[in-house]
Amino acid sequence: MSKLRISFAVFLLGMILGRSSFATDNTLRRIRLPILMYHYVSELPSDADEIRRNLTLSPVIFESHLQYLADNGYQTVTLEMLDLALTTGIPLPERAVILTFDDGYIDHYRIVFPTLQKFGFVGTFFLVSGRMDHADAGYMSWEQAHEMSVAGMEMSPHTKRHLALVGQEYDFLVYEILGSLESVQSHTVSDNRFFAYPAGQYDAQTLEVLQQIGIARAVTTQMGNLHTTDNRFEMPRLRIHHDTSVAGLAYLLNLK
Repeated sequence: MSKLRISFAVFLLGMILGRSSFATDNTLRRIRLPILMYHYVSELPSDADEIRRNLTLSPVIFESHLQYLADNGYQTVTLEMLDLALTTGIPLPERAVILTFDDGYIDHYRIVFPTLQKFGFVGTFFLVSGRMDHADAGYMSWEQAHEMSVAGMEMSPHTKRHLALVGQEYDFLVYEILGSLESVQSHTVSDNRFFAYPAGQYDAQTLEVLQQIGIARAVTTQMGNLHTTDNRFEMPRLRIHHDTSVAGLAYLLNLK
């Protein structure tokens, strides 16, 4: 199964690299596909507060999640692939799933990346670029992000400082969103325009800036799995909590 998943990813990657030959056909499509949202994948530090605890999944449970996906015929795809399916009708695997990881923590490189590779899976990583610019020890470096992108992982912006976007002025939003996008594109081989809102919060001004900058799609923290051609900036995801067991994962994957 691992070789099949890798082959499909390579096939779709070829389509993506030649995307300029595809034009949006103006067909409204609806696709149900789970986008899972992970944060920390690590052991809990001794001083973890409630927020850190709720955002942290143990590496053992994370690997059991991937084992379940592999055993049940799921194939990982990227947001780029989903966008192509929605805008051009390119088919996706019958059991497609997207794995997203917010914030760009160091454990995404040390734990998540090799575990994904073990199963032949790909993931989408939303990076807080300012943390990486300042070599914050809790976050991956740009060199590590580049290595992951070369290996086929999808690297995308999550603002520069992970500050609230609601109620902010135009220049602030451009700095946070466009600045992060340009950093990711400069330091990795990922050339996509997908975005994740800090804490899932946004307002009308945020949406306007995304439109002007040319962001293709943005994911939220709203729960759901239905994606349409025109819900470009409000794509729902399924949150993984610290206590999301394999049974809990199965429940999320089968939501209607």
